[in-house]
Amino acid sequence: MNIAPGGDRLHAQIEFALEIDKLKRVIRRNTLMDGSRRENDAEHSWYIGMLAMVLGEHAPPGTDLDRVVAMLLVHDLVEIDAGDTFVYDRAAVAAQGELERKAADRIFGLLPEEQAKRLRELWEEFEERRTPEARFARALDRFAPMLANHRTEGGTWSLYKVTAEQVLENVKIIEEGSPALGAYAAEMVELSVSRGHLARS
Repeated sequence: MNIAPGGDRLHAQIEFALEIDKLKRVIRRNTLMDGSRRENDAEHSWYIGMLAMVLGEHAPPGTDLDRVVAMLLVHDLVEIDAGDTFVYDRAAVAAQGELERKAADRIFGLLPEEQAKRLRELWEEFEERRTPEARFARALDRFAPMLANHRTEGGTWSLYKVTAEQVLENVKIIEEGSPALGAYAAEMVELSVSRGHLARS
């Protein structure tokens, strides 16, 4: 259906817009902060985009926060095909890369060529953590679920028997992107352990 001027380019952009709405149907393991239900991927992407704006002063000096927000909006689109990967499931994490690359080929490939290239590059930058922007974006991606689990008295940590040592591996990734957020995350782990919401192995 071609209902407006713009031809194939506009049609491709609309098809992409319709496709990414499916991110709202991808359900994550962690819950909302009030524990009422599980979060979906679109909510997660919006939330950490907002965190980039609010916590941006804790990024490395000179970090391009607009690029960070763009990366965070794009980073989980591949989960429309690949599904959400639980970071504490080693087998799923091992299989994640190939599934997500195939998803990136298909989903970003819906767009006009130069837009597909830009969004794919943002996604790859996030995955590879090769820039301060990508490291800060990844830090926020790991920080938000930790905040939710801490707030919900263990949340998915308790449900899936995640240990403090496993969570501290994620703290390293947060520290890499933001020492201040990494220190805060480490404090959350210790508090959760002391309150009995997170067990040591």
